[in-house]
Amino acid sequence: MDMNIQKYMAFIKTVEYGSFTKAAEILNYSQSGISRMIGDLENEWKVTLLERGRAGVKLTSDGLKLLPFVKNVCNEYNKLQMQIDGLNGLESGLIRIGTFSSVATHWLPNIIKRFQKEYQNIEYELLLGDYTEIENWILEGRVDFGFLRLPTNSKLETIFLYRDELMVVLPENHPLVDKEYFPIKSLCDYPFMLLEKGEKAEITDIFEKYNMSPNIHFKTLDDYAVMSMVESGLGISILPKLILQRIPYNIVTKSLDVEAYRDIGIA
Repeated sequence: MDMNIQKYMAFIKTVEYGSFTKAAEILNYSQSGISRMIGDLENEWKVTLLERGRAGVKLTSDGLKLLPFVKNVCNEYNKLQMQIDGLNGLESGLIRIGTFSSVATHWLPNIIKRFQKEYQNIEYELLLGDYTEIENWILEGRVDFGFLRLPTNSKLETIFLYRDELMVVLPENHPLVDKEYFPIKSLCDYPFMLLEKGEKAEITDIFEKYNMSPNIHFKTLDDYAVMSMVESGLGISILPKLILQRIPYNIVTKSLDVEAYRDIGIA
């Protein structure tokens, strides 16, 4: 059974990363080992799961149909292992966490370090995504829990953790850099670098609330790319205060002249 699970995981990770090499790195196998395990599945099931090419691999129509069932088997196997670990006093096991960059950077290292002092044999899998992706991972059982912006899907149990102020980020030579608070009406006067976090982006809520249309010049999922663009004088942005700790960029941060924040919780 365990060997079959390893083959299923090889299949899932190869699909996720589009590469035998990357799947091998994640699962600590050789590339040939990953390829062989997937080949074994194809022979056993008498189907072709993946199309191989120079650009990587992609699912065949048969592979697409079978992938959800393979994921379900692996999820149920992980639940079984966690129950066994629980009966044995949490001596070992795997915790899968969905998170976004600011929490992964500034919270999780210390949390995991403290947890490891009591539970040294626990392993961790961190999946970084936007709010929408993390919400879906929790609902699908891909992760055990996740950090999210609240409120979230009503099907999820949530615990409020922290209210995180949203700050305006400016280049050092910006004409409003000496203002105590940045006027919200001025957000539309300058090129804007938009940080996207899926369908539930808090910045979008601000613009909708005040009926504003920013002059968006750049969109990205990466907080640090936004900071770099702002440092270069390409525009301004709004970022959560949590991600603005220990930053290596020459930028200025300002509070808005209206209340702006996101509520972070565990789901």
